[in-house]
Amino acid sequence: MNVVYPQEYSSASIQRVLDAADSDVLFLGDPRVNVEPGLRMFDRMANVIRETAAGWVYADAVGHPRIDYQRGSIRDGFDFGPVVAVSLAAARQSGIDSTLKWGALYDLRLRISEKHAVVRIPEPLYSASTPDARPTGQKQFDYVDPRNRDYQIEMERIATAHLKRIGACLPPQFAEVPVAEKIPVKASVVIPVRNRERTILDAVQSALVQSADFEFNVIVVDNHSTDRTTEILRGISDPRVKHLVPKSRDLGIGGCWNEAIYSSDCGQYAIQLDSDDLYLNDGVLRRIVAELEAGPYAMVIGSYTMVDFSLKEIPPGLIDHREWTRDNGMNNALRINGLGAPRAFNTWVLRRVGFPNVSYGEDYAVALRISRDYEIGRIYESVYLCRRWEGNSDSALPLEVANRYDLYKDWLRTIEIQARMRL
Repeated sequence: MNVVYPQEYSSASIQRVLDAADSDVLFLGDPRVNVEPGLRMFDRMANVIRETAAGWVYADAVGHPRIDYQRGSIRDGFDFGPVVAVSLAAARQSGIDSTLKWGALYDLRLRISEKHAVVRIPEPLYSASTPDARPTGQKQFDYVDPRNRDYQIEMERIATAHLKRIGACLPPQFAEVPVAEKIPVKASVVIPVRNRERTILDAVQSALVQSADFEFNVIVVDNHSTDRTTEILRGISDPRVKHLVPKSRDLGIGGCWNEAIYSSDCGQYAIQLDSDDLYLNDGVLRRIVAELEAGPYAMVIGSYTMVDFSLKEIPPGLIDHREWTRDNGMNNALRINGLGAPRAFNTWVLRRVGFPNVSYGEDYAVALRISRDYEIGRIYESVYLCRRWEGNSDSALPLEVANRYDLYKDWLRTIEIQARMRL
């Protein structure tokens, strides 16, 4: 048995570890984390590798269950915990890219997963400290930090090579966006809302003040609010505001979007505005529609600025998702956890796809599906203010919820990868 704690994950460093190992099972530990092994941790993990012919094995920790690995678990931030067991034979058979500065272990894991099982042991085999105790609302933006740009480019290269090897990498060839049929207005701002009495009026007003040379409306889908939200919306007299209250009481955010896009009020373009966010100025709607028509694109994603409740800018500031490129954005989308905001759609394309009836990942699901066939346009300057406050649904997720969300997004990736492989 070999136990190694790599200080960095360059190709040279990981290759030295593989060359020096003299046991059939190699244990890799995170040097930042204090681990207290359970009585049979090493034996249990090694036996699972030997008995199942797995290539990579990880386990739960005391008080920290993890999620199962699947084909779509290709993100570089997958939580394996601070200890993994690797089949040395599988690792040497798989090999690694020899040119990597940071991502050799990520590359090794993806290569192993192509021919061998990656297995989670759903048992708490050890206790461990936490290397990053920040809340989820802060950690989720690390990958768009400009300081991490070179690192992210390398991770994209690794993930793309993996998709090519398994036959799921798409070329930059795009279907033609369908021509609009008869429409009530050019654009509809869509605002799903439930219990946002503190912010909903600001959001609606930021849409109504838009200056545009085309007709638009604001579709607010009020998901049976129990605070003053409904009362506030009923008090708005502007006829451009369409206040919809669904008959169903089991809708997530995605289900509310479906209520809006399949309604007779929805325009040629459906444009996102969350109930606690704001457009940056009165020219945003005009800017987004111009970009949709310039392609023409099936979908356009803008950029936003992080602010606190009083609209003061907070770190990391601008979120522009510059990792998106025309040639490879549709492939890199399978590695990252989100594509940005605000999101705007050609309604006819969107109606063909529809939203899953969930309240997390519904936007990611739609973007993945659209990117399989259509080109997605980008706006890299800020057009949107995203409020971060205690009311945000993802500001500080409990572990159980974070695991459920991660598992769902991995499942979305799994389905999308399988669909692309069939192409």
